[in-house]
Amino acid sequence: MRGLVYKSTGSWYSVKTLTDQQFDCRIKGKFRLDDIKSTNPIAVGDYVEFEIEKNNDIETGIITKICNRKNYILRKSVNLSKQTHILASNIDTLFLIITISSPTTSTNFIDRFLLTSNAFSINTVLLFNKIDSYDESETKILDHIIKIYSNIGYKCLKISAKNNINLNNVKELMLDKVSMFGGHSGVGKSTLINSLQPKLQLKTNSISIQHSQGQHTTTNAELFDLDFNAKIIDTPGIRGFGIVDFSKKDIKNYFPEFYNLRNQCKFNDCMHFKEPKCMVKDSVDKGLIAKSRYDNYIQMLEDDNQSYRIDNFESI
Repeated sequence: MRGLVYKSTGSWYSVKTLTDQQFDCRIKGKFRLDDIKSTNPIAVGDYVEFEIEKNNDIETGIITKICNRKNYILRKSVNLSKQTHILASNIDTLFLIITISSPTTSTNFIDRFLLTSNAFSINTVLLFNKIDSYDESETKILDHIIKIYSNIGYKCLKISAKNNINLNNVKELMLDKVSMFGGHSGVGKSTLINSLQPKLQLKTNSISIQHSQGQHTTTNAELFDLDFNAKIIDTPGIRGFGIVDFSKKDIKNYFPEFYNLRNQCKFNDCMHFKEPKCMVKDSVDKGLIAKSRYDNYIQMLEDDNQSYRIDNFESI
């Protein structure tokens, strides 16, 4: 039988078939995943094949195969620093939830997140939450950031999960798709999901006043069916986001405004750093490319490691 993994609880996986039958399944033996040193061989969002077994008159399943993934999102394993943990797989749209304050989402975080989603070919939408709570100066910052990312082609929406502002627009983008909400703890992921689907009643928590960060409420990823013909994967909050095994020479290719100018630099292999007659640097000087984007790119290049890896960030 073939099914979709909705939840992982240790060694057991909740799998739903195409006919909406749900089975608790386990792995028999070990799966070898090429090129992925992951602590979890199966992730929420995976399609798997399994066989039915009788367990004290209860039907459970034994997973025999993981079907090919079209994409996946990784983060550093909490317990093993040199391994990764697959947050979710087979994602159609990744919604990055951003807040200007309580907590603050930095452009460095945004750019690392977008770099990773671009590398895994995941369509990404930026949701700017809590717009009804900002003062005049915060609103100016918000509009400036939106201008940066809309100018390079990203869909940006202003929303309020708490007060149901522009959520119909979010629903339209989720129709017939598997979506994932990402972002810092405290940006309102669970509140947004509850507003889109009130019957889920996901646990939410307040912002830590001492650290201005969200108190972590989601510990494992879980997939939910929504009433308006959509699926959502709820994931743990991330305090920082890193890049998975990138060669430094490849990083520039995932900044779309850099990539579009690649043939206009003097050198074919221009890194847009110290080379002369670089069109990217010229565009930054002329205000055609956001300086924050370029500064974040340089910070990635100046990392001490030979390649920029996911173990360069702190996760929770």
